[in-house]
Amino acid sequence: MKNLLNFFLKYNYWFLFVLLEIISFALLFRFNSYQGSAFFTSANFVSGAMYDAANNVTGYFHLKTINDELVQKNVELELQLESIRKALIEATEDSSGVEQLKQEALAGYDIFKASVINNSVTHADNYITLDKGEADGIRSEMGVVNGSGVVGIVYLTSPHYSIVIPVLNSKSSISCKIKRSDYFGFLKWDGGSSEFAFIKDMPRHSLFSLGDTIVTSGHSAVFPSGIPVGTVDDIADSHDGLSYLLRVKLFTDFARLNDVRVIAQKGQEEQLELEKQVKTTK
Repeated sequence: MKNLLNFFLKYNYWFLFVLLEIISFALLFRFNSYQGSAFFTSANFVSGAMYDAANNVTGYFHLKTINDELVQKNVELELQLESIRKALIEATEDSSGVEQLKQEALAGYDIFKASVINNSVTHADNYITLDKGEADGIRSEMGVVNGSGVVGIVYLTSPHYSIVIPVLNSKSSISCKIKRSDYFGFLKWDGGSSEFAFIKDMPRHSLFSLGDTIVTSGHSAVFPSGIPVGTVDDIADSHDGLSYLLRVKLFTDFARLNDVRVIAQKGQEEQLELEKQVKTTK
Protein backbone atom coordinates (compact mmCIF):
# COMPACT_ATOMS: atom_id res chain seq x y z
CA MET A 1 0.00 0.00 0.00
CA LYS A 2 2.84 2.36 0.85
CA ASN A 3 4.47 1.69 -2.54
CA LEU A 4 1.21 2.51 -4.30
CA LEU A 5 0.92 5.83 -2.46
CA ASN A 6 4.52 6.65 -3.30
CA PHE A 7 3.81 5.89 -6.97
CA PHE A 8 0.83 8.30 -7.05
CA LEU A 9 2.80 11.01 -5.24
CA LYS A 10 5.74 10.62 -7.60
CA TYR A 11 3.67 10.93 -10.77
CA ASN A 12 0.87 13.17 -9.45
CA TYR A 13 1.56 15.83 -12.12
CA TRP A 14 1.04 13.27 -14.86
CA PHE A 15 -2.22 12.08 -13.35
CA LEU A 16 -3.40 15.66 -12.99
CA PHE A 17 -2.49 16.31 -16.64
CA VAL A 18 -4.46 13.27 -17.86
CA LEU A 19 -7.47 14.26 -15.71
CA LEU A 20 -7.48 17.81 -17.10
CA GLU A 21 -7.20 16.46 -20.66
CA ILE A 22 -10.22 14.22 -20.11
CA ILE A 23 -12.22 17.12 -18.68
CA SER A 24 -11.18 19.32 -21.63
CA PHE A 25 -12.24 16.77 -24.24
CA ALA A 26 -15.49 16.15 -22.42
CA LEU A 27 -16.31 19.90 -22.43
CA LEU A 28 -15.23 20.18 -26.09
CA PHE A 29 -17.46 17.37 -27.33
CA ARG A 30 -20.30 18.26 -24.97
CA PHE A 31 -20.74 21.93 -25.86
CA ASN A 32 -19.57 22.00 -29.52
CA SER A 33 -21.97 20.32 -31.94
CA TYR A 34 -19.48 19.72 -34.78
CA GLN A 35 -16.82 18.14 -32.58
CA GLY A 36 -19.49 16.11 -30.76
CA SER A 37 -20.88 14.81 -34.04
CA ALA A 38 -17.40 13.86 -35.30
CA PHE A 39 -16.64 12.08 -32.04
CA PHE A 40 -19.81 9.99 -32.03
CA THR A 41 -19.39 9.11 -35.72
CA SER A 42 -15.87 7.86 -35.06
CA ALA A 43 -16.99 6.04 -31.93
CA ASN A 44 -19.76 4.29 -33.84
CA PHE A 45 -17.32 3.27 -36.57
CA VAL A 46 -14.87 1.79 -34.05
CA SER A 47 -17.57 0.00 -32.07
CA GLY A 48 -19.10 -1.32 -35.29
CA ALA A 49 -15.74 -2.70 -36.40
CA MET A 50 -15.26 -4.35 -33.01
CA TYR A 51 -18.72 -5.92 -33.09
CA ASP A 52 -18.10 -7.14 -36.65
CA ALA A 53 -14.80 -8.74 -35.65
CA ALA A 54 -16.42 -10.38 -32.63
CA ASN A 55 -19.24 -11.69 -34.81
CA ASN A 56 -16.77 -13.18 -37.31
CA VAL A 57 -14.91 -14.99 -34.54
CA THR A 58 -18.15 -16.34 -33.07
CA GLY A 59 -19.37 -17.38 -36.50
CA TYR A 60 -16.16 -19.29 -37.19
CA PHE A 61 -16.64 -21.48 -34.13
CA HIS A 62 -20.23 -22.16 -35.17
CA LEU A 63 -19.25 -23.34 -38.68
CA LYS A 64 -18.97 -27.01 -37.68
CA THR A 65 -22.47 -26.98 -36.20
CA ILE A 66 -23.88 -25.27 -39.29
CA ASN A 67 -22.07 -27.67 -41.64
CA ASP A 68 -23.29 -30.64 -39.62
CA GLU A 69 -26.90 -29.47 -39.93
CA LEU A 70 -26.51 -28.94 -43.70
CA VAL A 71 -25.18 -32.48 -44.18
CA GLN A 72 -28.17 -33.89 -42.30
CA LYS A 73 -30.63 -31.81 -44.35
CA ASN A 74 -29.02 -32.78 -47.68
CA VAL A 75 -29.14 -36.49 -46.89
CA GLU A 76 -32.76 -36.29 -45.77
CA LEU A 77 -33.77 -34.29 -48.85
CA GLU A 78 -32.16 -36.78 -51.25
CA LEU A 79 -33.99 -39.67 -49.61
CA GLN A 80 -37.24 -37.73 -49.64
CA LEU A 81 -36.84 -36.65 -53.26
CA GLU A 82 -36.54 -40.14 -54.70
CA SER A 83 -39.40 -41.55 -52.65
CA ILE A 84 -41.66 -38.61 -53.42
CA ARG A 85 -40.78 -38.72 -57.13
CA LYS A 86 -42.11 -42.26 -57.36
CA ALA A 87 -45.12 -41.69 -55.11
CA LEU A 88 -46.27 -38.48 -56.82
CA ILE A 89 -47.16 -40.46 -59.94
CA GLU A 90 -50.21 -41.69 -58.03
CA ALA A 91 -50.61 -38.69 -55.73
CA THR A 92 -53.38 -36.12 -55.98
CA GLU A 93 -53.02 -32.37 -55.73
CA ASP A 94 -54.07 -32.50 -52.09
CA SER A 95 -51.33 -30.64 -50.16
CA SER A 96 -51.99 -32.68 -47.01
CA GLY A 97 -51.35 -35.86 -49.05
CA VAL A 98 -48.05 -34.48 -50.33
CA GLU A 99 -46.97 -33.57 -46.79
CA GLN A 100 -47.78 -37.08 -45.65
CA LEU A 101 -45.59 -38.44 -48.45
CA LYS A 102 -42.68 -36.34 -47.18
CA GLN A 103 -43.01 -37.80 -43.70
CA GLU A 104 -43.31 -41.35 -45.01
CA ALA A 105 -40.26 -40.94 -47.26
CA LEU A 106 -37.87 -40.88 -44.30
CA ALA A 107 -39.90 -43.27 -42.15
CA GLY A 108 -38.36 -46.23 -43.99
CA TYR A 109 -34.77 -45.29 -43.18
CA ASP A 110 -32.47 -45.24 -40.17
CA ILE A 111 -30.01 -42.32 -40.32
CA PHE A 112 -26.99 -42.16 -38.00
CA LYS A 113 -24.69 -39.16 -37.57
CA ALA A 114 -20.94 -39.85 -37.57
CA SER A 115 -17.60 -38.07 -38.00
CA VAL A 116 -14.52 -39.18 -39.92
CA ILE A 117 -11.55 -39.65 -37.58
CA ASN A 118 -9.16 -41.36 -40.02
CA ASN A 119 -9.05 -41.25 -43.80
CA SER A 120 -6.73 -41.84 -46.77
CA VAL A 121 -6.99 -41.15 -50.50
CA THR A 122 -3.56 -42.15 -51.87
CA HIS A 123 -3.57 -45.95 -51.49
CA ALA A 124 -5.01 -48.60 -53.78
CA ASP A 125 -7.25 -49.73 -50.92
CA ASN A 126 -8.27 -46.73 -48.86
CA TYR A 127 -10.29 -47.02 -45.67
CA ILE A 128 -12.26 -44.56 -43.53
CA THR A 129 -12.69 -44.79 -39.75
CA LEU A 130 -15.84 -43.38 -38.14
CA ASP A 131 -16.34 -42.42 -34.50
CA LYS A 132 -19.56 -44.46 -34.15
CA GLY A 133 -20.10 -48.20 -33.93
CA GLU A 134 -22.43 -50.98 -32.82
CA ALA A 135 -23.39 -49.17 -29.61
CA ASP A 136 -24.74 -46.34 -31.78
CA GLY A 137 -26.77 -48.65 -34.02
CA ILE A 138 -24.28 -48.96 -36.88
CA ARG A 139 -23.60 -52.37 -38.44
CA SER A 140 -21.82 -53.73 -41.48
CA GLU A 141 -23.37 -53.39 -44.96
CA MET A 142 -24.86 -49.97 -44.18
CA GLY A 143 -24.43 -47.19 -46.72
CA VAL A 144 -22.37 -44.08 -45.92
CA VAL A 145 -23.12 -40.71 -47.54
CA ASN A 146 -22.40 -37.04 -46.94
CA GLY A 147 -24.08 -33.83 -48.02
CA SER A 148 -22.68 -34.20 -51.56
CA GLY A 149 -23.24 -37.87 -52.35
CA VAL A 150 -22.08 -41.44 -51.86
CA VAL A 151 -19.06 -42.16 -49.63
CA GLY A 152 -18.94 -45.95 -49.22
CA ILE A 153 -20.16 -49.00 -47.29
CA VAL A 154 -19.58 -49.98 -43.66
CA TYR A 155 -17.22 -52.96 -43.59
CA LEU A 156 -16.32 -53.68 -39.96
CA THR A 157 -17.72 -52.45 -36.65
CA SER A 158 -16.69 -52.45 -33.01
CA PRO A 159 -18.74 -51.09 -30.10
CA HIS A 160 -17.61 -47.49 -30.71
CA TYR A 161 -15.95 -47.37 -34.15
CA SER A 162 -16.61 -48.40 -37.74
CA ILE A 163 -14.42 -49.08 -40.77
CA VAL A 164 -15.80 -47.99 -44.13
CA ILE A 165 -14.79 -49.19 -47.59
CA PRO A 166 -15.09 -45.97 -49.60
CA VAL A 167 -15.55 -45.57 -53.33
CA LEU A 168 -11.75 -45.06 -53.42
CA ASN A 169 -11.04 -48.74 -52.78
CA SER A 170 -10.35 -51.49 -55.32
CA LYS A 171 -12.84 -53.76 -53.51
CA SER A 172 -15.68 -51.23 -53.80
CA SER A 173 -18.41 -51.93 -56.39
CA ILE A 174 -21.60 -49.87 -56.23
CA SER A 175 -24.54 -50.27 -58.58
CA CYS A 176 -25.28 -46.92 -60.25
CA LYS A 177 -27.44 -45.64 -63.07
CA ILE A 178 -27.86 -42.73 -65.46
CA LYS A 179 -30.44 -40.56 -63.73
CA ARG A 180 -32.38 -39.54 -66.85
CA SER A 181 -32.48 -42.94 -68.56
CA ASP A 182 -32.12 -45.53 -65.73
CA TYR A 183 -29.43 -47.56 -67.55
CA PHE A 184 -27.11 -48.98 -64.92
CA GLY A 185 -23.60 -50.29 -64.38
CA PHE A 186 -21.08 -50.70 -61.54
CA LEU A 187 -18.95 -47.92 -60.09
CA LYS A 188 -15.30 -48.92 -59.60
CA TRP A 189 -12.10 -47.05 -58.73
CA ASP A 190 -8.88 -48.03 -60.49
CA GLY A 191 -6.53 -45.82 -58.48
CA GLY A 192 -5.20 -42.43 -59.51
CA SER A 193 -7.11 -39.25 -58.80
CA SER A 194 -9.56 -39.22 -55.89
CA GLU A 195 -11.88 -37.05 -58.01
CA PHE A 196 -12.78 -39.75 -60.54
CA ALA A 197 -14.11 -43.30 -60.69
CA PHE A 198 -15.43 -45.46 -63.55
CA ILE A 199 -18.70 -47.13 -64.42
CA LYS A 200 -18.12 -50.44 -66.15
CA ASP A 201 -20.50 -52.67 -68.12
CA MET A 202 -22.72 -49.83 -69.36
CA PRO A 203 -24.70 -51.37 -72.27
CA ARG A 204 -23.90 -50.05 -75.72
CA HIS A 205 -27.57 -49.38 -76.43
CA SER A 206 -27.92 -47.21 -73.29
CA LEU A 207 -28.78 -43.52 -73.62
CA PHE A 208 -26.47 -40.98 -72.00
CA SER A 209 -24.22 -38.03 -72.75
CA LEU A 210 -21.40 -36.03 -71.18
CA GLY A 211 -22.56 -34.16 -68.09
CA ASP A 212 -25.35 -36.60 -67.23
CA THR A 213 -25.88 -37.15 -63.50
CA ILE A 214 -25.05 -40.56 -62.02
CA VAL A 215 -27.04 -41.79 -59.00
CA THR A 216 -27.33 -45.05 -57.09
CA SER A 217 -29.58 -47.57 -58.83
CA GLY A 218 -31.27 -49.05 -55.77
CA HIS A 219 -30.42 -52.57 -57.01
CA SER A 220 -29.02 -53.58 -53.63
CA ALA A 221 -29.95 -53.48 -49.97
CA VAL A 222 -27.21 -50.93 -49.20
CA PHE A 223 -28.18 -47.74 -51.03
CA PRO A 224 -31.67 -46.60 -51.98
CA SER A 225 -32.23 -45.35 -55.50
CA GLY A 226 -31.32 -41.76 -56.34
CA ILE A 227 -28.36 -40.94 -54.05
CA PRO A 228 -26.01 -38.62 -56.05
CA VAL A 229 -22.68 -40.06 -57.18
CA GLY A 230 -21.24 -37.72 -59.84
CA THR A 231 -21.43 -36.68 -63.49
CA VAL A 232 -20.25 -38.33 -66.72
CA ASP A 233 -16.88 -36.76 -67.52
CA ASP A 234 -15.61 -38.97 -70.35
CA ILE A 235 -16.79 -41.92 -72.48
CA ALA A 236 -14.69 -44.79 -73.85
CA ASP A 237 -15.10 -48.38 -75.04
CA SER A 238 -14.60 -51.21 -72.58
CA HIS A 239 -11.68 -53.61 -73.08
CA ASP A 240 -13.84 -56.21 -74.80
CA GLY A 241 -15.70 -53.63 -76.89
CA LEU A 242 -19.10 -54.95 -75.77
CA SER A 243 -19.97 -52.09 -73.43
CA TYR A 244 -19.02 -48.53 -72.52
CA LEU A 245 -16.59 -47.35 -69.86
CA LEU A 246 -17.69 -44.06 -68.30
CA ARG A 247 -15.38 -41.82 -66.31
CA VAL A 248 -17.36 -40.19 -63.51
CA LYS A 249 -16.37 -37.01 -61.71
CA LEU A 250 -17.40 -37.70 -58.12
CA PHE A 251 -19.51 -35.24 -56.15
CA THR A 252 -17.85 -36.25 -52.86
CA ASP A 253 -14.53 -34.58 -52.08
CA PHE A 254 -12.81 -37.43 -50.21
CA ALA A 255 -9.78 -35.28 -49.36
CA ARG A 256 -12.01 -32.98 -47.25
CA LEU A 257 -14.36 -35.53 -45.71
CA ASN A 258 -15.52 -34.70 -42.17
CA ASP A 259 -19.19 -35.26 -41.35
CA VAL A 260 -21.11 -38.23 -42.79
CA ARG A 261 -24.40 -40.05 -42.36
CA VAL A 262 -24.78 -43.80 -42.15
CA ILE A 263 -28.09 -44.88 -43.68
CA ALA A 264 -29.99 -48.17 -43.72
CA GLN A 265 -33.37 -49.07 -45.12
CA LYS A 266 -35.55 -50.75 -42.53
CA GLY A 267 -35.80 -54.44 -43.33
CA GLN A 268 -32.30 -54.41 -44.82
CA GLU A 269 -31.06 -57.29 -42.65
CA GLU A 270 -33.79 -59.62 -43.90
CA GLN A 271 -32.92 -58.86 -47.53
CA LEU A 272 -29.17 -59.33 -46.94
CA GLU A 273 -29.72 -62.63 -45.15
CA LEU A 274 -31.86 -63.94 -48.02
CA GLU A 275 -29.27 -62.89 -50.60
CA LYS A 276 -26.50 -64.61 -48.60
CA GLN A 277 -28.49 -67.86 -48.68
CA VAL A 278 -28.65 -67.64 -52.47
CA LYS A 279 -24.87 -67.10 -52.73
CA THR A 280 -24.08 -70.10 -50.48
CA THR A 281 -26.20 -72.44 -52.59
CA LYS A 282 -24.29 -71.63 -55.79
